Amino acid sequence: MRAIRRFSVRPVLPEPLTGLGTLVNNLRWAWHPETQDVFEAVDPQLWRSTGGDPVRLLGEVPAARLDELASDPAFLRRLELAVSDLNGYVSDARWFQAEAGTPVSSVAYFSPEFGITHVLPQYSGGLGILAGDHLKAASDLGVPLIGVGLLYRHGYFTQSLNREGWQQERYPLVDPDGMPISLLRDGDTPATISITLPEERELRAQIWVAQVGRVPLLMLDSDIEENEPAEREVTDRLYGGTTEHRLLQELLLGVGGVRAVREYCRITGHAAPEVFHTNEGHAGFLGVERIRELAADKGLDFDTALEVNRGGTVFTTHTPVPAGIDRFPVELIQQHFSADAFGEGVPIDRILQLGAEDFEGGDPGVFNMAIMGLRLAQRANGVSKLHGLVSRGMFAGLWPSFDSTDVPITSITNGVHAPTWVAREINQLTLATTDRSESEDIFDGLDKTTDAQIWETKRILRQRFIDDTRSRVRQSWINRGASDAELGWVDEILDPDVLTMGFARRVPSYKRLTLMLRDPARLKAMLLHPTRPIQIVIAGKSHPHDEGGKKLIQEMVRFADDPEVRHRIVFVPDYDIALAQPMYPGCDVWLNNPLRPYEACGTSGMKAALNGALNLSIRDGWWDEWYDDEFGWAIPSAEGIEDTDRRDDLEAHALYDLIEKQVAPRFYDGEVPGRWIEMLRHTIKELGPKVLATRMVRDYVEQLYVPAALSSRALNATYDGARDLAAWKKKVRAAWPQIRVDHVELQGLGDVPQLGTTVGVRAFAALGDLEPTDICVEVLHGRVDANDEITDPVRATLSLAETYEGNRHRYEGELKLDRTGPFGYTVRVVPQHKALASPAELGLAAGPSDPDDPSAPDLPAGSEF
Repeated sequence: MRAIRRFSVRPVLPEPLTGLGTLVNNLRWAWHPETQDVFEAVDPQLWRSTGGDPVRLLGEVPAARLDELASDPAFLRRLELAVSDLNGYVSDARWFQAEAGTPVSSVAYFSPEFGITHVLPQYSGGLGILAGDHLKAASDLGVPLIGVGLLYRHGYFTQSLNREGWQQERYPLVDPDGMPISLLRDGDTPATISITLPEERELRAQIWVAQVGRVPLLMLDSDIEENEPAEREVTDRLYGGTTEHRLLQELLLGVGGVRAVREYCRITGHAAPEVFHTNEGHAGFLGVERIRELAADKGLDFDTALEVNRGGTVFTTHTPVPAGIDRFPVELIQQHFSADAFGEGVPIDRILQLGAEDFEGGDPGVFNMAIMGLRLAQRANGVSKLHGLVSRGMFAGLWPSFDSTDVPITSITNGVHAPTWVAREINQLTLATTDRSESEDIFDGLDKTTDAQIWETKRILRQRFIDDTRSRVRQSWINRGASDAELGWVDEILDPDVLTMGFARRVPSYKRLTLMLRDPARLKAMLLHPTRPIQIVIAGKSHPHDEGGKKLIQEMVRFADDPEVRHRIVFVPDYDIALAQPMYPGCDVWLNNPLRPYEACGTSGMKAALNGALNLSIRDGWWDEWYDDEFGWAIPSAEGIEDTDRRDDLEAHALYDLIEKQVAPRFYDGEVPGRWIEMLRHTIKELGPKVLATRMVRDYVEQLYVPAALSSRALNATYDGARDLAAWKKKVRAAWPQIRVDHVELQGLGDVPQLGTTVGVRAFAALGDLEPTDICVEVLHGRVDANDEITDPVRATLSLAETYEGNRHRYEGELKLDRTGPFGYTVRVVPQHKALASPAELGLAAGPSDPDDPSAPDLPAGSEF
C-alpha cells in the first residue's frame, strides 16, 4: 500500500556525539576532506553505500555503533577537533575582515538554483554550480552573503536511457527532513512569507535554511498545507511547467525572496543587505518588491524608489543568446502585478516599462526579464571578457545613442571552488600551504614533486574514475533492460594507461555534443589506434522539452554501443556533482567544442585544469581570454561561415588533426612523458590562480559590491540624494532634444599629420535648459575602419573655456596622434552626475550634426587623416 505521507526520522545521538550533528548541519563538510573523514570513520561501508551523505549515514548507522563511538576516546578527540575547526572557520576574521575593510554590511545573492552538494539536489547545471561555488568562496573569504533560492520538492530530473538510447526523465521526491537543512522559525512557529495573486489567491512559502560555511542559504518552499493545491505545486520542480508556472516561481524567488531575507534578518539579527545581486534574470522581480517596500514604508514616489533600488543592485547575465532569456506575455504580467497585490505606489504601467522591449527589433507583446534586470540594476556584468563583449552587443538597443563598446555592462570571469573540485591526491602534490581556501600561491608545492610522482598520481585518479564509470555503465545497461549475464564486457571498458578525454555538460545544440562524430571512421581509428589510442567518457543532460538535444544524446549513445568501440567510448547517464567529482581528476584532456561565441563562460574546463587536465577547446568563454599553448590546445574556429554543416566539418577535422598530430603523440612520448607533465605543471601553477572562485568573489566585492554599497548608502541616507537624482534625470531627459554640438575644430594639425603630434580641440555646444555641470563634453579618437567607425576609442574630457549667450559654451582640450594610419575623432555630450555609475546610464548622448546634412555647420565635427 502507498503511504499518504513520508518523512525522515533522525536519530537521537548520544550526548558525546552531538558534535556530529553540528558537523552535519553545516555544509562545509561538502568541501572539507577532514570532516568527511570523521563521517567515514563512523561506518566506512555505510559511508560509501550512502554515497557520502552524512544525514543518511546517521539515519542508518546502528545504535550499537553509536554507543561504541560514544565511548571511543580516539574518535571523540577527532570529533572534538573537527567541531573546533568548524567553529574557528565560521567565526575567525578572514580576507573580507582583514583586507577588504568590511565595506559592505551584507549582500543578498539570488539564484534560481544552487549546486552545493549532490546531497542537496537543487541545481541543473552550470548556473547552479556557479552559484554554489560563489557561496562557498564567499564563505571562505568571510564575505557577508545571504543566498536566496527556492526548494524544489522534485529538484531537477534524474536521467536514464531506454533500450534505444533515448533520454528518460524521472523526478524523485526530495524530502527536506532527509537533507542537512532546517526550517527558519520565529520562536516555535515556522516563519512564512506570502504573496497576493490574482482572484484573491495567496501564495505562501516557508523558509528552509542551509548553512553553507559562514553563509546562510534561504530556500522558499510552497508545498505547505496553508496553500491551495495549485500554489503548493509552485516549487515542484526546477525549470518545469507552463509559462504561468515559471512566472509564479520567479515571482516567489524575487518578491518572496526579499520578504524571506527581511524575515531572516529580523529573526536572527543578521545585518540587512545593502546590496542585492541577481544571478540571471529569474530573480529580477526583487527590484519591484524593493520599490514596493520603499513606496509603502517610506512614502517614496516610484522614481525615487527606483533610484534607491538601482544604486544597490547588481545584475549578472549568463546567456549569450536572446533565446536563453525568460520572456512572458505582457497580459500575464498585468494579471499578477495589480494594485491589489503591490499597492498604488507601484503602478502596472511603470512595471511594464521595466521589461519592455521598446527598442528596434523588440517585441512589444512580451516582458523581458533580462531587460528588467538591466533597468533595475545600476551595475551589470557578463561572466567572461568575451561574454561581456557579446552582452554589450546583444543589449545595445537599450543604449541606442552609444556604440556597443560604451554599453555599461562589464565582465567578471567566473571561477570554481577548488576545495570542492580538486582531488585530495592533487592537493597533496600541489599544496605549499594548508589553507586551500584563500591563498592563490597554493600550487607552489608542485615544484617539489617529481614527474614520476605526478604521472603515477594521475594514473591512480584515472583508475578510480574508470572504476566509478564501470559501475555506472553497468547500472545504466541494467536500466536499459540488460541482464548481468550479458554485461561481462563492462568490466573491461576503459584502460588506466590510455589517454582519457572527458566531455560533460548540458546538451543544447550549440555545445555540439556530436561534433566528434562528423567522421565516425576517423574517430574509430583514433579510439583503436594500435600504439596511441584515446578513450572518451561523455555525460550530459538535455532539457526535457529539447527533442533536438535528446536526439544528439541518442546519436552518441548508439555510436558508443558499438561492440567494436564500446570499451573506448562511453556515455554515462545522470551527470551531476557526484559524477563530476571523480571525472575531472580522472581525465587527461577536457574537450569543449561549442559554436563560438555562444559559450558564456564554461567552468568545467577550469575544474579539469585544476586537476591537471589539459584543455582542448574552441576559444570561447573563459578559454578565449586565458588560452596559452602551455595550458592545452585551441581548436580553430570557422566563425563567419554561414553554412553550419561546412563549419562543423571544418572544426571537426581541425579537432581530429590536433588529437592525432599533437595531443596523442605528446601523451605517449615516453614512459613518463616529460613534455606533457611540463604542460600539466604550467597549467596548475599559472592558470590555477586565475580560475579560482575566491578570485572571482574578490572581483565582485571590489568592482561591484563595494561601489554598489556606497551608492546604496548615499541614496538611502535621507532619500534626498535619490529624490535629487530622480528629479535630475527627469530634467535631463526633458531637455536632451535641445542639446547639440554646433561646431568642432582642430588647432595645430599641420598639412601632414605626424605621429606624436599634439593638437588642440575646440568644441562649441548648445546646452538648452541644462547647466554645464549637468553634462560632460568628450573627444573620442583612435583608428578608424573602412566605414569611418572609430575602433577602440580613447576618451578625453574637454574643459569649459568660455560661455556665450543662448547657453552656448566653448570646450577645449588636446589629443595626441598616438598611432599611424587612418585616424579619426569625434566629440559628444553626455550627462554627468556624481551618482551615475556610467556616462551611458541614461542612454543619452549628443554628437556633431551629420556632415551630409545641409543644415550642418560649415566645418565637419569629425575628421580623418
